[in-house]
Amino acid sequence: MKGKLGIAPIAWWNDDLAELSDDVSLEECLRQASVAGFTGMETGRRFPMDMAELGPILAKYGISVCGGWFSGLLLDGDIEVEKERIAQQHAFFKAAKAPCIVYGETARSVQGVKSAPLASKPKLSEAEIAAYGRKISDFADWCAKNGMPISYHHHMAAAIETEAELDLLMKHSTVPLLFDAGHMAFAGGDNLRVIETHWKRITHVHTKDVRRRVIDGLDRTRESFLDAVVKGAFTVPGDGSLDFEAIVKALAAKGYEGWFVVEAEQNPKVSPPLEMAKTGHKELMRVMAAAGYEVVQ
Repeated sequence: MKGKLGIAPIAWWNDDLAELSDDVSLEECLRQASVAGFTGMETGRRFPMDMAELGPILAKYGISVCGGWFSGLLLDGDIEVEKERIAQQHAFFKAAKAPCIVYGETARSVQGVKSAPLASKPKLSEAEIAAYGRKISDFADWCAKNGMPISYHHHMAAAIETEAELDLLMKHSTVPLLFDAGHMAFAGGDNLRVIETHWKRITHVHTKDVRRRVIDGLDRTRESFLDAVVKGAFTVPGDGSLDFEAIVKALAAKGYEGWFVVEAEQNPKVSPPLEMAKTGHKELMRVMAAAGYEVVQ
């Protein structure tokens, strides 16, 4: 069993809340990730979308592109329009030899609206999810046929947030799945059950941890997803409430091989990114060894 360890730049610069960002360059971000032991990084706003420019910088720090977010609008949009919107990132990721594009559905989502409470997230009927599932399946097929697959990110405050909503999307689609332990726990789901149910679809993993006391203390009728982030809802493995040894062993038992990406948005002044990256890497190395994984470059 082989696994790779990556991290997301959201620990250094938050794309939704600029105030939760360190004033560090792309090179310093990559340097710190490399020092912490990671060999992959997902893209963020300070990444040039050109491998002629980015490639030498990545090589300097022994880092490869291990994914990156695309803000999809397929729920209310047109597939042909989405093909045009993703075209530049699609070409860039192919050039970067990335494993996938992380598809996040942002239509109707309140994840980036600080004034919108968590309880105001969009809610879809099964018929609506079925129709959406057909669209996202067709889009995923097109992306894969053109050389860069997507992996679907269930997400707090979005249309597909809860375990029940994810179950319905998986039932009514063929889209590959990005399993995010932190988002599923925040949504009240059972991570081990999600792995048991949908393991055949999992192509990418985010090892986001949560602080249970913060999540349990939220007033979801008044507080937003971004309020939760500011309060410290998320953290890295080894600093939160989730049992990543059990999670990683469950993935290993189902034969998952690929990237394990630390994606934990926090206030870098409260939770220094390099220190947190080292904590997350150390814990992942421990639990991956316990699960029988060989960590490779």
